[in-house]
Amino acid sequence: METLYQHFEEHLQKTTTDFKRYLYPKINWNHRLFGIVGPRGVGKTTLLLQHIKENHSTTDTLYISMDDLYFSSNSLLDTVDDFHKNGGKFLFIDEIHKYPEWSCSLKNIYDSYPTLKVVFTGSSVLDILKGNADLSRRALLLHLQGLSFREYLQLFHGITLPVLSLEEIIAHKANELKPTIGYPIKYFKEYLQKGYYPFGGDAFFSAHLRQIISQTMESDIPVYANMNISTGRKLLKLLAIIADSVPFKPNFSRLSKLIEVSKNNIADYFYYIEKAGMIAQLREKTNSFLLLGKVEKVYLDNPNLAYCLSEKEPDIGNVRETMFLNQMRVNNKVYRSEKGDFTIDNMTFEVGGKSKSQKQIEGLKNAYIVKDDIEFGYFNVLPLWAFGLNY
Repeated sequence: METLYQHFEEHLQKTTTDFKRYLYPKINWNHRLFGIVGPRGVGKTTLLLQHIKENHSTTDTLYISMDDLYFSSNSLLDTVDDFHKNGGKFLFIDEIHKYPEWSCSLKNIYDSYPTLKVVFTGSSVLDILKGNADLSRRALLLHLQGLSFREYLQLFHGITLPVLSLEEIIAHKANELKPTIGYPIKYFKEYLQKGYYPFGGDAFFSAHLRQIISQTMESDIPVYANMNISTGRKLLKLLAIIADSVPFKPNFSRLSKLIEVSKNNIADYFYYIEKAGMIAQLREKTNSFLLLGKVEKVYLDNPNLAYCLSEKEPDIGNVRETMFLNQMRVNNKVYRSEKGDFTIDNMTFEVGGKSKSQKQIEGLKNAYIVKDDIEFGYFNVLPLWAFGLNY
């Protein structure tokens, strides 16, 4: 235990609290058991440590990471039991998905220590409904995605802006913020290339992101879904094919031949890759809340992936649509549109460059043109960068 506390203290000392992710103030930390899931590299660990640093003492709190070598020879349950017997009240478990039988362990902790509050982080592939133990009645899951354009401006340029609702964006409230930003187009271009991840300022950003992609596809998904190593490599090949094709409507027969797997497996692969934060599937709207609509288009999850995975300059039209879908899905249900690119509630959005015309949405009510490379909105024309202020 002494080793764990030493690592805990080292992590706390390195943690700064001057910038916090959008999810931080929304969390009810009083839940007995809840998890924060999301893709690799979006800041889940930092979020935990910031809360601990500002609200807890090491006298009754412990932070542990399941990739610590300590757990190669010590069990999680024995560690928790020791912690609890010594007055432990608050347990924070990082990277829970790296521990074998993680779901059973969490269930046992919840049932055996009713006074202990547990927060855990894990891969976004993790699903409490599918573990070996039923955690759905016990644990709440919160999802953390990468930086919004608004968060990027604050973290990397010290520009603090309010969150704008979709209604405020449509009402051109972003126009009022332009003087504070100064050069939204300049910053927005930077964001599209390397601003979605908090490590975007690293000198080796591209190498770091490629490593995250490889680990996600060849390790995280196969381990969780009980796949072998060769299947993990096929997932990586599938992602490369997707990156060269987006946006597109998936042809499972064609894709199964390209990566030499059964057609019946492709839908599952797409599900896991989407859960892992590598792609986004745009669906048609359905009247049933129990059923997912038919997939109409597949995108990469965020623009940074497009620049990282493309051997040449990625198609700017695809980048624009990817950005819109990525930023708006946090607070809105986004579906494919019959005439435009996207539908949110009863509104239609057509995304394009500054020369985009009204032709695509002509005759439609509540329809908007979303343009890249413009600083201000007017009438039903909205700047693409403004949608990055939604969270």
